[in-house]
Order: sequence, then structure tokens, then C-alpha cells
Amino acid sequence: MSWTSHPSGRKARLPRDWSPRRLAVLRRDGYRCRALDSEGRRCKDRANQVDHITRGDDHSLGNLQALCSWHHGRKSSEEGRAAQRARPTQARESERHPGSITA
Repeated sequence: MSWTSHPSGRKARLPRDWSPRRLAVLRRDGYRCRALDSEGRRCKDRANQVDHITRGDDHSLGNLQALCSWHHGRKSSEEGRAAQRARPTQARESERHPGSITA
């Protein structure tokens, strides 16, 4: 899904200077993915995306990191699943079957 049609409205919340900020992060990180594997080794793939380290609207350079598309997608999916689990479920009382209602 592209940023222009993203339902979260995330693009609208980005600062006006997002493009130069994004470029600064990619340059700072040497266009290398900063994700680590389970043994603490850094991903060897080229970074082409910039990600917020902690969720929210903190767009400071210290809260941004360069990631490859695979790791960015994985991180976003994990965050989405966590948000889904955190949402309260609406429990409604189950209705009795009409055949079991006695007059």
C-alpha cells in the first residue's frame, strides 16, 4: 500500500521537511539497514526506507533509523499486530436461540 493512499493518515502527520530529514537519516546510516538479527548482527541489505524507532510523531533524527524494505515491513507488521491485540474486544451477550425460548 502506498503512502498516498494509506488509511492511517500517517503521511499527513509527517513534518514539511520530511524529504530532507529522510535523506539525512539514510546518509547518516550509510544507506545500510540498522536492523539486528537474533544474534546481534546487523543486516547487510541496503536501506531505502526510514522508520520511527518508537511509535508516534517524534520525527527527531534520534528517533529515526534507516531500514531495508523487508525489515521495515516486518517491524510495521509486528507493531500492527500488537496494536490489534491491545484493542479492547466488544463482548456482547449471546442471544438465545429462538427454539430454546420457553413461554
